[in-house]
Amino acid sequence: MFVFIFIVCIQILSVSPVDKAHPFSVHDMLAMDRISDPQVSPDGKWIVFVLRKTDLRENRDRTDLWLISSTGRELRQLTTHPEADTNPRWSSDSKTIYFVSSRPCSAKPCPPYTLGRQAATQGEEESGSSQVWRISTDGGEVRQVTNEPLDAGNLIVSPDGKYIAFTMEVFADCNVVTTKARLDEIKQRKATGRIYERIFVRHWDTWKDVGDPLGRSRRSHLFVMPASGGQAVDVMKNMDADTPSKPFGGPEEITFTPDGTGVIFTARDVGRKEPWSTDFDLYYAASDGTTAPKCLTEKNEAWDTNPLFSPDGKTLAYLAMSQPGYESDRFRIILRPWPPLLSSTRRRGGKEHVLTEDWDHSPSSICWSADSKTIFTTAANIGQRSLFAIDTQTGQVRTIVKLGSVTSPSATGNIIIFGMDNMMSPVELYSVETDGDDVHKITEINSEKLNAIKMGEFEQFTFAGWNDEMVYCYVVKPIDFDPDKKYPVAFLIHGGPQGSFGNKFHYRWNPQVYAGAGYAAVMVDFHGSVGYGQDFCDSIRGDWGGKPLEDLKKGLTAALERYPWMDGDRVAALGASFGGYMINWIAGNWPDRFRCLVNHDGNLDERMAYFDTEELWFPEWDHLGTPWDNPTGYEKHNPVNFVKNWKTPMLVIHGALDFRVAETQGLGTFNALQRLGIPSKLLYFPDENHWVLKPANSILWHETVLSWLNHWLKNDY
Repeated sequence: MFVFIFIVCIQILSVSPVDKAHPFSVHDMLAMDRISDPQVSPDGKWIVFVLRKTDLRENRDRTDLWLISSTGRELRQLTTHPEADTNPRWSSDSKTIYFVSSRPCSAKPCPPYTLGRQAATQGEEESGSSQVWRISTDGGEVRQVTNEPLDAGNLIVSPDGKYIAFTMEVFADCNVVTTKARLDEIKQRKATGRIYERIFVRHWDTWKDVGDPLGRSRRSHLFVMPASGGQAVDVMKNMDADTPSKPFGGPEEITFTPDGTGVIFTARDVGRKEPWSTDFDLYYAASDGTTAPKCLTEKNEAWDTNPLFSPDGKTLAYLAMSQPGYESDRFRIILRPWPPLLSSTRRRGGKEHVLTEDWDHSPSSICWSADSKTIFTTAANIGQRSLFAIDTQTGQVRTIVKLGSVTSPSATGNIIIFGMDNMMSPVELYSVETDGDDVHKITEINSEKLNAIKMGEFEQFTFAGWNDEMVYCYVVKPIDFDPDKKYPVAFLIHGGPQGSFGNKFHYRWNPQVYAGAGYAAVMVDFHGSVGYGQDFCDSIRGDWGGKPLEDLKKGLTAALERYPWMDGDRVAALGASFGGYMINWIAGNWPDRFRCLVNHDGNLDERMAYFDTEELWFPEWDHLGTPWDNPTGYEKHNPVNFVKNWKTPMLVIHGALDFRVAETQGLGTFNALQRLGIPSKLLYFPDENHWVLKPANSILWHETVLSWLNHWLKNDY
């Protein structure tokens, strides 16, 4: 028996006259303004956030700071410089906002470099790099705080407002000045070759530089300096490790101690094991750099991150996994008494304890209630990213906001400020009372644009998947839906594989793009997806081509049976990353089902993919070892072994800067298709990584994909 779930969005969109609305397209997707990094002022009255706008003429995005009251009034733009303004953080008195900007130095002469670079004291250079700036909430002149010779990022401010901390990339044996000098010297060399003595050689989309006598690359180190100005101190001096984690970590992995005399940060200091280790630890360092960093989580060889102190200063909360080498293990919330010397007087006899051991969700963003008795967190939850409250004494969990994708929660008084998006809307800011009452929308940044477009209604249903276990699926109806018509189907397969096509507004794989083009979008959260319990997520280890493929087969059949307006003879399958791997797997193991396929950044040969990727812990976990220790784990579900069965037309897409799935995997796929005489096309981006990020490239991507689908699904063959 099927279980049907109709998703009712919390956000209700006003309806425009039909004759004025137009179908949603990639142009509408790019036109949406993107809210991120909302920060509530200490007095709870204001929210500063980053607003990202797409500039198609310059083929880039620009970011500015905006300010709005926590009640939703007095929205205004705070910064207007054409260079990027990001990473806002409040002063303790709620009157000043510190932020990171790439704007050039405005003062003449420029402020001297913190470490006393002589040329800067003479006003000979402007920063022109990412530096820390500040602005009053009343507006007025923007003032530069740092003028370092290197880029600054990942800004935080101490609770008392006396210190700021930020990161810069330095060679482990250098300070910022000597690092800059070494980089200048490297740039002047005529020989361009680099000699590496260990991996990583490249990571995500960046080649590692080499300039250390030991063959080491630069590291992102944490620096602390007085907010009023002065010398920035490297509290990680000589550490061969990065904070925050690369490539996606941010300021949430760093925090000041309650008294501001120390910092806690996340780093992986494991030497040459780095590419196959997930042993990120929390470290403590004195703000003045007088003590070497001390590891606080040495006993746990899995991931520890996101440290955050309670408002009363008595407890450090952080997230921790328990399984080494597995990046998709479940995070638990850990509570540690603070300060450590007083631990004997704290909760549970002063011992650290796991707050959420019995809660089968993986928390991500966390924040404390004002009274330090509750932790609020977000977690994937059956196709949503919900907001939860957890009692710090009992561990009891209650749901605050269930539907939609909640991000960046922050508690102030008896309300929680958060961002939320869904399949019908990008992120807007909301507030909700801590008991879950009175969900209130604070911003309407994109309401006018949303009122001018048509989108497809979406629904979620369940079906019996592998081993008759319950599996969830989303369906988005075509715009101007007519139940008496037959519609072609875009069958979207998510990446990860520990991922999800949940109830969110996606900027790369948005199902509304297909709905706007007249397609039904079907998205199965197959075994391995997140938000359905850790066992469900873990179940595909060593079984990439097994359970997921069976779920996809049964899910498509269930959708076609449930929705007779879907045309089962006109179906295309599309996927990226693991979804791209699955397209290659489908081509050889489900070759007669689809009219055409779209493969973005997908592996062709899992064995070779181990040797040309960078984060080795991922294939070692999912394929149960290395290719030489467990060759069967790589060959069992290897698409290259079934190329002889290929017959379905395929569009292949790949980026040259994708070092996670090397470009040779996409080129190899296209070679095989061409050699077999299968209708095929290659879209290659020399300037994109695992994702397509540049606006013009995104337009080309969508136009090429939809043209491919239209050719094979909207013509008769």
